[in-house]
Amino acid sequence: MTKHNVFIGIGSNIGERIDHLQDAVDRLFQLDDTAVSVISSIYMTEPVGESEQNRFYNGVLQLETSLPPEELRRQCKIIEQELGRPDIYLRWSPRVIDLDILLYDDAIIQTETLSIPHPELHCRKFVLIPLLDIANPQHPVLQQTILQLLECCTDRSVLIKTRESVRIKKRQSTSLKGSVL
Repeated sequence: MTKHNVFIGIGSNIGERIDHLQDAVDRLFQLDDTAVSVISSIYMTEPVGESEQNRFYNGVLQLETSLPPEELRRQCKIIEQELGRPDIYLRWSPRVIDLDILLYDDAIIQTETLSIPHPELHCRKFVLIPLLDIANPQHPVLQQTILQLLECCTDRSVLIKTRESVRIKKRQSTSLKGSVL
């Protein structure tokens, strides 16, 4: 099966934010035919839209998957719901967890339920800076690298790199099963 290179934005601003991010990464790690490759630093950021809420913890992770885009989106929504995000919510409202597919290879996808690349990726420093921590891919629509997009981004928000981090769990090796030691 073909493996696809995907970047996902992760965010939380309710409760134990770093724990929610870790739980989401752990669940993404458990998806079939999916491996989390790298995770950015975690940044504390101001909320977008409604400002009367807690600050967010945001980051970006890179994964390789053979899941098609719609199935990956569906799995992200299941993880969000399992971690406590309601099915229906107001835009820019507080959230336990938010998982957004930012880029999927160099695909350009526009359906009723999915927009890739994420339509606001280039406008948000809380996505661009963590993404730049781990890679500098080219935006398939705008034909600019993430660094170039950051240089002309008009978002004036301030990101604070946290000391907290999210880790990738190691897969259990099955190579010793049935072996006599």
